[in-house]
Amino acid sequence: MFGSTIPRQRLGRRIGLAVKRGMDIAVSVLLLVLLSPVLLVASLLVLAGLGRPIFFRQRRPGLYGRPFNLCKFRTMRAGDLPDTDRTTRLGNFIRSCSLDELPQLWNVLRGDMSLVGPRPLLMQYLPRYSPEQARRHEMRPGMTGWAQVNGRNRVAWNERFRLDVWYVDRWSLPLDFKILILTGARVLSRSGIREPGEATMSEFMGNDRPPRATDGV
Repeated sequence: MFGSTIPRQRLGRRIGLAVKRGMDIAVSVLLLVLLSPVLLVASLLVLAGLGRPIFFRQRRPGLYGRPFNLCKFRTMRAGDLPDTDRTTRLGNFIRSCSLDELPQLWNVLRGDMSLVGPRPLLMQYLPRYSPEQARRHEMRPGMTGWAQVNGRNRVAWNERFRLDVWYVDRWSLPLDFKILILTGARVLSRSGIREPGEATMSEFMGNDRPPRATDGV
């Protein structure tokens, strides 16, 4: 019997993930078109305030840890100063409105990311995860996720990873819709943008080492 070869639950998840990918494509195309004036204005603001390059590109781990080039609007001056000293008033405004994340719609369209999933962090974190924490890469990374609507960058790393794995284990389309709605509320309230005293959040050094400042999470 077909049902005995592929359990219904696994088959249902595969179908759901295919629907999720179709929604990612449709919504990212729609938003790229509708938000094109916003993207243009943001590009001009970054060009005028920070100069070139307009975009911040960085290798990040995607599905199963495979690397891809994440794209965001640049919000910091170039240089070797601490992140908090390189962030400008313009950069803080762009971050507070989450405008810096909009170019990631292109990553969603390409299939590097999803609208919802664990946030793509830094490549150097990969060997620092515990096996359980590494399970966050069993789903495509997202522009927003369960950890983001439950505190964003104010959540400690271990709790953040626990929330990511919770999402991986309990993923469903209704949960994605819930996260998208909650994300809109968080963006409007501009809450959880940064850890106190950091540009975004301190670097994850592993489960037995103290954190240090970092950028771009």
